[in-house]
Amino acid sequence: MAMTDFFLPNAFKLRELTAAINHVPYVPARLRQLGWFQESGSSTVDIAVEEQNGVLAIVPVAPRGGPAAQTDKAPRILRSFRAPHLPVEAHIYADEVQGVRVFGSDGAAQVLETVRNERIATMRQNLEYTLEYHRALAVKGSFMDANGNIRSLFTEFGAVQQTVVIPLSPTVSSGIRGKMFTVAKDMRAGLGGTPRTGIRVLAGDAFWAALMSDKDVQATYLNQIQAAELRGDVRNSFDAFGATWEWYEGTTEVSLGDDAYAVPEGVPGLFITRYAPADYNETVNTIGLPFYSKAQPKDMDRGWDMEAQSNPLNIITRPGAVIKLSLT
Repeated sequence: MAMTDFFLPNAFKLRELTAAINHVPYVPARLRQLGWFQESGSSTVDIAVEEQNGVLAIVPVAPRGGPAAQTDKAPRILRSFRAPHLPVEAHIYADEVQGVRVFGSDGAAQVLETVRNERIATMRQNLEYTLEYHRALAVKGSFMDANGNIRSLFTEFGAVQQTVVIPLSPTVSSGIRGKMFTVAKDMRAGLGGTPRTGIRVLAGDAFWAALMSDKDVQATYLNQIQAAELRGDVRNSFDAFGATWEWYEGTTEVSLGDDAYAVPEGVPGLFITRYAPADYNETVNTIGLPFYSKAQPKDMDRGWDMEAQSNPLNIITRPGAVIKLSLT
């Protein structure tokens, strides 16, 4: 293939690039691995979330054939959230592939495709990392709006952050078992009676360190961790006190802070991710995909300017159901 064919536009069409970026393996992200966030696409940038507060009540006994208890239509509240726009850019310069060919190949098209896919993978990783950040915000009861501001979901849904203090200590019993009973009760109230399958506590660095040295944990459940380490299982998690406890290994930017968060598992629609469509002519009124990528030639045809983007809204629909655990 001639050198002038290195930058054939077919390799940079919206369809081809978008298909490529959506097939790149995602960066390992714990909140995605847990499967808490139900993902789907939206045809609009404004995502409507409907709340229907059905109230459970005891049905009174009535004579056969007599009037039955009436169930009124539950009030519904519609809230709208605009999905944030997350663009990232990359560039391919003509000099990068000038005179280069793949080992064992007579053509240069594979070189261009390799460079293109490397750029796509890097952009995808940056977007995945940002997506994990947004989901960590949702666990803590916040969300990123379309203007890049962090806002409270407790305010949006009229809920209150429930906090349970667990004074973990290596010398004095913290009463963690009784505290977790309080957590379960508060969680049930926050769910409004919706059943759950379990509780998972994601702990930040400071909370996890205190938990590992707590007297009650040391005396009763440390053997679970030691046994796991002997098996080579380094999940940094264990089951105790009616919950699964796990260290959330974040970064400086993606973190749960010094606290922990008790999250009900097995609750449909508790966490949602909605993908709005890209802001391209071709994607207007289409169902949003997780990622998009597009390119255009540089000035004087010196290469290509590439862009990738995602437009995800990540929220928790019942923020009062997640209980914050604090050391003080």
